[in-house]
Amino acid sequence: MKKIFLGISLACALVTLGGCEKDLEQTPISNGSVPDFYKTAADFDQAMSAVYNSLRGFPDREVILSELRSDNMFAVSSIGSRDWDPVNNFSAALLVVNPYVADAWASNFSTIFRANTMLDQLAQNGAVTGSLRARYEGEARFIRAFAYMDLVRKFGRVPVIDKPLIPQEVAKIPRADVAAVYAQIEADLKAAISVLPASYTGSGIGLTSGVGRVTNGAAKGLLALMYLTKSGPDYGIKGPGLNSNEYDKANALLDELINRTGTPQSAAYSLQTNYANIFSPTNENNSEVLFDIQYISNGLGTLGSSFMNVVVPDAFYTSTSAGNLALPFSAGSVEIKPVSNDLNNVSFAATDTRRAATIQQGYTNAGTTDLRPFYKKYLNTAGKGTSRTDWGTNYIVLRYTDILMMKAECEVRGIGGTPATAAARLTPIRTRAGLPALTTLTLETLMEERRREFAGENLRWNDLMRSGLALTTMNAWAAREDAPPPNNKIVRPITANLLLLPVPQVELGSAPGLYTQNDGY
Repeated sequence: MKKIFLGISLACALVTLGGCEKDLEQTPISNGSVPDFYKTAADFDQAMSAVYNSLRGFPDREVILSELRSDNMFAVSSIGSRDWDPVNNFSAALLVVNPYVADAWASNFSTIFRANTMLDQLAQNGAVTGSLRARYEGEARFIRAFAYMDLVRKFGRVPVIDKPLIPQEVAKIPRADVAAVYAQIEADLKAAISVLPASYTGSGIGLTSGVGRVTNGAAKGLLALMYLTKSGPDYGIKGPGLNSNEYDKANALLDELINRTGTPQSAAYSLQTNYANIFSPTNENNSEVLFDIQYISNGLGTLGSSFMNVVVPDAFYTSTSAGNLALPFSAGSVEIKPVSNDLNNVSFAATDTRRAATIQQGYTNAGTTDLRPFYKKYLNTAGKGTSRTDWGTNYIVLRYTDILMMKAECEVRGIGGTPATAAARLTPIRTRAGLPALTTLTLETLMEERRREFAGENLRWNDLMRSGLALTTMNAWAAREDAPPPNNKIVRPITANLLLLPVPQVELGSAPGLYTQNDGY
């Protein structure tokens, strides 16, 4: 197995210094041992791995803050009150102090700090030169852009920090307008595209290897997604949509990825013939993957993942339904976070093979049956380790099917094609799922097709936001899914102000008066 996170313990300790603290403080690179560490090319390679490693918890919180907020899940706790309940229920007062929300802010800025430190040292230190230095810069800028993309979609306005700062300096930086955040993302990704390779060879973390590292194709895909998101509706909330109408820019990048053009030329991506095989730990870094977060089962739980356990209940692993997935430890979440009835029983056609590959239809354990469905897409015995945080299965962030569907999104809007060409573009995707071709496509039917294709991959909430369907879809769904009795948990109506997450209370308190809270909180 290729993996890029090996041997990062020293680098992580040196690079982060105070950067893993759950606040916005960005420790200055002039302090401590950071300058002393960056002496050789191997030191920079370790430090670059530490930048990647900062993404380790991303999938876990995305399950809660993206998938669970959408109409794909209805996860009301049956045992007490859990931290994910306010997210599921759109409970404004509780979201301000919610640990998942606080982690999304703090972890992304920790990632930004690590990338800033790497970039700062590359600029000051001559240990790495030439194409390798350029590549490291491209990787760090991509990951910084990735973190800012996550922040702007969740919180709207956030501080823009492009270098390591001392706490006193950070305490003077207010939230920037969304346009300024996008300007930083765009600049980083354009720079990354110009220097990153189309692909890598080899395995491990050596200077000449790096399968699993960021490519220019990943940077093009993320930039295309940025243009689509920025072009979405603003909902009147100072959020990620700016009505910028930059679909043509997204379309041009997507064409480069599909047609293998541009400078540098894009890699030869293609669809996998078997849907379930896309996510198999024995088929990682396959032809469909543009960017994924890499994990290693090392027996210590320090480099592995736990994201699939967020939605899989403990009891499943000892159930008769688990089969060869049975594990000798309590591996899953506290309880089921069920897939919604609307997704499970309404959206999927009877012949759609993606449903069986994505959703576990309950289980029986010790004579007790729980019929509630939950996600199983990434569960595979080949990826299991020795603990709940030791899975070795990579988490796919961006894949080629998404590129094709974003291209169809442009075509539906009349950019680079028509609704008919958009429908034809989906034909191989639908054929793989056991479905007939379509003759035309609307934005609504495309988003429903994306819903089925990417169920359990945590894209649904952001899809609803940029398409302008968030309020109508979520309010209609909540009325059906959360109808009393016995639920009636979701705050209704879901208003535009609830589409953004609040600035965490811990951040408001760390620099009183610096930030204004998002409306509605």
